[in-house]
Amino acid sequence: MDADNSNLELTILMPCLNEAETLASCIKKASAFLTDHNISGEVLIADNGSDDGSQQIARGLGARVVDVPQRGYGAALIGGCNAALGRYVIMGDADDSYDFTNLMPFVERLRAGDDLVMGNRFKGGIEKGAMPALHRYLGNPVLSGLGKLFYKSPIGDFHCGLRGYNTQRMRELDLKTTGMEYASEMVVQATINDYRISEVPTTLSVDGRSHPPHLRSWHDGWRHLKFLLVHSPNWLFLYPGLTLICVGLILGILIEITPLTLFGVTLDINTLLYCSVMVIVGFNLVGFHIFTKTYAVHARFIPVKKDFLSKLSIELCALVGFGAALVGLIVTIVAFALWGSASFGNLEPRSFLRITIPAATLMVVGLQVIFSGFLIDILRMKTKDRREGSW
Repeated sequence: MDADNSNLELTILMPCLNEAETLASCIKKASAFLTDHNISGEVLIADNGSDDGSQQIARGLGARVVDVPQRGYGAALIGGCNAALGRYVIMGDADDSYDFTNLMPFVERLRAGDDLVMGNRFKGGIEKGAMPALHRYLGNPVLSGLGKLFYKSPIGDFHCGLRGYNTQRMRELDLKTTGMEYASEMVVQATINDYRISEVPTTLSVDGRSHPPHLRSWHDGWRHLKFLLVHSPNWLFLYPGLTLICVGLILGILIEITPLTLFGVTLDINTLLYCSVMVIVGFNLVGFHIFTKTYAVHARFIPVKKDFLSKLSIELCALVGFGAALVGLIVTIVAFALWGSASFGNLEPRSFLRITIPAATLMVVGLQVIFSGFLIDILRMKTKDRREGSW
């Protein structure tokens, strides 16, 4: 292990927050792996504010310690990645649940050119009691499944703590999240940026610590789920929005022609009103999708692609929106004229609302489209970095 060499092949990185009970065992195993396989490398401890002597234990065993003052699992690993001297990094928890003596499958895939190599505990084996049933049968499968669905990721175990990556390529992703959701961000960003990703079986043993794990099941599970949703505007906004628009339009058109009877229930004016609401909410969700994608592209969170979004402009939105609003206004004028022909008296609501509800819907959607064009252009504006005393 040669930490003085700036051209090391491998950094074995462990985030650490009060891991004095298990840290020594992990460092000894990692060091033995480097020696046994004749790999030039280092063991790096990203300490997140330990007050139990973990830093002294690490230095005493020849590991390098980098202090990361910002609290959080992600913050510690980002700090460790930035400080790593190795061309590759293999990261793993310092709780003695991962086998640091069996890292060659990761090294081989990294040497073969993969940018990210994930461990898969479900393929490698989970020791009895090593993973709570809630995580094993609900949390991990659901979140990993959503990750595969939302991002077309090849990874089956999104939250395995043992993973390796090309150091420079990972730094280029400029990951941001400081909490447990960092595990998801790494896979998501690597996937949408077309990194070479692979998966190798790994084992999970019982946590060797006597104190509770840092992971909080529901709190951190929600943070992972929130990250997956917020960073997938297609599934959060676009698909639900298009579904509402299609259902509202199809059902509304059928009711507009004639009341619809299904399973002995007649759908008429009241249902038409709710169809209008579905269409309006659907357009709002599609708008949110466009705003989110525009911001994400401009902020370089996702790669720039030549698609429909890149062709949207104030002029196009104004043209489409004005056309829809104008049609709605014309229909409203016709309705007003019909009311006038009845001396502005009482009208039969079922027939009259068949005119006014679609008219009002067209005007609302049209105005939304017009002003959405302006918001899209605002989100595309070039901004300068905020510095002290300047904008």
